Amino acid sequence: MTTPTTPTRRNALGPIVPVLVLLGAMWLLELVDTLPSVYLDQHGIVPRATDGLYGILAAPFLHAGFDHLIANTTAFLVLGSLLAYTARGRFWPATLGIVLLGGLGTWLIGAPYSIHVGASGLIYGYAAFLVVWGIVTRRIVAVLVAIVVVVLYGGIVGGVLPGQPGISWEGHLCGALAGIGMAWWLGRRDNSERPRRGIPW
Repeated sequence: MTTPTTPTRRNALGPIVPVLVLLGAMWLLELVDTLPSVYLDQHGIVPRATDGLYGILAAPFLHAGFDHLIANTTAFLVLGSLLAYTARGRFWPATLGIVLLGGLGTWLIGAPYSIHVGASGLIYGYAAFLVVWGIVTRRIVAVLVAIVVVVLYGGIVGGVLPGQPGISWEGHLCGALAGIGMAWWLGRRDNSERPRRGIPW
């Protein structure tokens, strides 16, 4: 027998299911990467190499060890969930746009003879998206979320600057720029589709 609250709970958790699925895929692939003779990181983004283009899609799911993955997990879960709840129906377009545009930018400007892996580009994209989404849509909840993101994650801005060995600042920068672009585009579309009446939240 089900209780009347069951559908409500499912509806409340529904938006973050894609976030959990993507995070689960990252952990699964990292486990596979520990198997003998398996080196998945070679399938990351290889700048300006034709055979490195497919890494644009693969890179967010690959990490240079569990320390790298653990470092990205909390931020990905928090920011991904905030995006899923704040920009209802825009999670997949935003994610795909950030992955493709941010990955292509990294492929274009990344250091030669390097391989870029990790979800940090997507994380920077989510953070930038949420801030710009609040500015563009001007919804009460979106603005509050934007403020929370700035307070909690404002310190990551330094990650878009060069000079940190082993850190893909190119991936961070391009992910953030992609997030800004997607939030601007999707936010303006959202505004044009929003009913002219009612509370804008």
